[in-house]
Amino acid sequence: MLLAIDVGNTNMVFGIYDNETLIGSFRISTSDTSTSDEIGMQILQYYSFKGIDPKKTSAVIIASVVPPVMYSLKNAIRKYLSLRPLIVGRDVDAGMVNLYNNPREVGIDRLVNGVSAVKRYGSPLIIVDIGTAITFDAIDENGSYLGGAIFPGIKVAMEALFMKASKLPRVDIAATENAIGRNTVQSMQSGAVRGYVGALTGIIEDMKQELNGNVKVVATGGMGRMMAEHCSLIDFVDSNLTLDGLRMIYQNNKALFKEKGVCAQGSVIEATEES
Repeated sequence: MLLAIDVGNTNMVFGIYDNETLIGSFRISTSDTSTSDEIGMQILQYYSFKGIDPKKTSAVIIASVVPPVMYSLKNAIRKYLSLRPLIVGRDVDAGMVNLYNNPREVGIDRLVNGVSAVKRYGSPLIIVDIGTAITFDAIDENGSYLGGAIFPGIKVAMEALFMKASKLPRVDIAATENAIGRNTVQSMQSGAVRGYVGALTGIIEDMKQELNGNVKVVATGGMGRMMAEHCSLIDFVDSNLTLDGLRMIYQNNKALFKEKGVCAQGSVIEATEES
C-alpha cells in the first residue's frame, strides 16, 4: 500500500492507496508546532479506525508547500511507519514540463495537480484549486505547465473583512437565494459567494482565450465543489486530484523508491533529519 500526503497551508491530507484504489483518506491541521509523535499517533489512529495494518504500507510520497512542518512529518513517518518518505520536487521530479519563467517558483502541488488532471481529462485545461489561496493553472495542448494566477481564498478574504471592519461579524460561507441581502450576514454571504463566482468566471474566461482548443476546467480543493455549483464554467470537480497525482508519480518512479531505500518494510529507521 501507498501513503500519499498533500501538505497544504491549512491542512495536511493523507490518502491510503491499495494499488490504484483510494481506500481511505483523512486530514489534520497543518501546524509547525506539531511534534513527530503527535503526527505519528494521528496517522496510526486512522489506520486503526479503518482496520488497516500500518505494516502493509510499503511507501510514502509527500508534496508540501509548507517547509516548517516537514521535519516533524518526515520523522513521524520514519518513527511510526519505519519508512523513508520520498519528497516530490526534492527526491523526484513531478514529471511535467514546466514553462514558468522561474520553474522553482511554482508550488509543487500545482505540478502534481497537473500530472493528475492531464492523465484524467486530457489537455489543454485549466485547474482551479480553491483553498486557502485560489490558484488557476493553465496546461497547454502538449500537457506542459504554462503558468497561472493566484487569488486570495474566500475564507482568507472574509476573515480579513472581519478583522478590519469593526462592525462586521465573522460569518459562515454559504450561498444565499437572493443577491440582495436583507441583513448584514446575508449581505456578506451574498457578496462573498457571488463575488468569488464573478472572479472565477472572469479569470477562467481570460485564460480560455489565451489557450488553444477545447479547454476543460477542473476544480479541486476544500471549497471546489461548493463553488462549482455556482460557476458554470467548471466542467469537473475532483477532490482527490492531488492525492491521485502523487499516486501516479509514485507509480512512475517505483525504481527510484527502491534505489533510494524508501521501501524499508520490517526495519526500523532512526528518526533523524539529515537535511
